[in-house]
Amino acid sequence: MPRTPSPDPDFAVTSIYVLPDDAWHLELDHLPSGGITVLAGIVPDEDPEREPSIWAGGIDPRVHIPVPVLRWFLELVDEQIAASRAWMRLRPELVATIKELIDEYRGAIDEDEYAVLLARLRAELPPADVAEVVRGAFRREYDLA
Repeated sequence: MPRTPSPDPDFAVTSIYVLPDDAWHLELDHLPSGGITVLAGIVPDEDPEREPSIWAGGIDPRVHIPVPVLRWFLELVDEQIAASRAWMRLRPELVATIKELIDEYRGAIDEDEYAVLLARLRAELPPADVAEVVRGAFRREYDLA
């Protein structure tokens, strides 16, 4: 799995999607100790009721996380929160629609179903709202033109 190098060569971040958790995990790994995860940012992206959190593992007392690395890591977590949960800040009726679509399709929809769904959404919503719903439910861009 690719790692994002940190400002300190002793640390890197591994980003993975944990399906049973319905969440992104950004894991701050300490490379000299074999890549052990010392912190994890957990960003649920399907349930507005679940808040992002930070997990601190059984950190070896000899592992010290420099403040610049901690700041950098938290910025990455903030960026993931913004990207994964933007739809949760939309109007309540759009959030409800997106949540229903996520629950129904689990983020995967074939092209035929997508065409039928788009026709339905276009009949019910203004174009900008259709774009937000499609982006939130399926991580797809919708052409407003």
